[in-house]
Amino acid sequence: MPATFIRRSFGVSAVVALTMTVAPVAASAEVSDSGRYPAVINGHAPTLHPEGVVYDPERKAFLVSSMRHGTVSIVRPDGSVKTLVHDPKLISAVGIQIDSARQRLFVANADDGASVQSSPATQKHVAGLGVYDLRTGKRVRYVDLAATTGGAKENHFGNDIAVAPDGTAYVTDSFAPVIYRVGTDGRASVFLRDDRLGGSDFAANGIAWQDGNLIVAKTNDGTLWRVSAKDPSSLRRVPLDRPLTGADGIALRRDGSLLVVRNRLSQTPANAVAVVRPAKDWESAKVAGQKFWKDPAPTTAAADPNGRFYVLSGRMDLLFAGKPVDTFTLRRF
Repeated sequence: MPATFIRRSFGVSAVVALTMTVAPVAASAEVSDSGRYPAVINGHAPTLHPEGVVYDPERKAFLVSSMRHGTVSIVRPDGSVKTLVHDPKLISAVGIQIDSARQRLFVANADDGASVQSSPATQKHVAGLGVYDLRTGKRVRYVDLAATTGGAKENHFGNDIAVAPDGTAYVTDSFAPVIYRVGTDGRASVFLRDDRLGGSDFAANGIAWQDGNLIVAKTNDGTLWRVSAKDPSSLRRVPLDRPLTGADGIALRRDGSLLVVRNRLSQTPANAVAVVRPAKDWESAKVAGQKFWKDPAPTTAAADPNGRFYVLSGRMDLLFAGKPVDTFTLRRF
């Protein structure tokens, strides 16, 4: 999730590379196959500004995180919300994921300066992981990820999460070139530090688990990276036919393709959702298509039980402009 207090500039090549196919978006009256959520959910809650979204199969409901309040809420089909997690440890709740087998909810913590709990002491210095009981929302543990870097003088921003089948969580840091690893026992470590995951502006962002590997998207240069969970030294760039500058959240689909949500928070030419199809073993990948996205500043996406993805717009553009609002949108892709 890029924060706009950072001034960004990208080359002309990034603008030229963004060629899109415009496709119609489903009307709000249409109902998803699950019969529970409409194709467009017009969310409303006081200055919630959700950044992350995940589908909870037990509740049969979407959960969203709040950049503004550091909470996690249950989204009802009518767009109203109910708070599930309210933990003073969380400043800005960013990426969220569920470990269904262990009934746990993971929440990445950061401070981009837009939270009601931001402070000079924490702004740009927070990378944490909250672990919560999925049923009750009660904290199981909180892990200070930034502390595992050995006190290096660098900024931190805990961003997105991938969860392995064994319950291990992997978390990106968008201000430091680090991916953290947190075991089921709560022990945290630096899984990988590599300068290729850093650079100017917002860097490593979305992360997804893929058959024993991690796929990582970088916002600043639009690259994709793949690394084996067993071998951090195996990190390599996935050759793409065009850059995906402004990449935010990513999600694997059932057919093996990857959804990449892009937004103009990073001065990308447009808000868009791209479909990336890999060659065998992710030796390379191609952008199979893109859609302009009508909702401003989309950040990520999550699938309902039928594999239909909903893309989240929590109006980060207005939050970072100092104009918080009470609305957000989940729209089916």
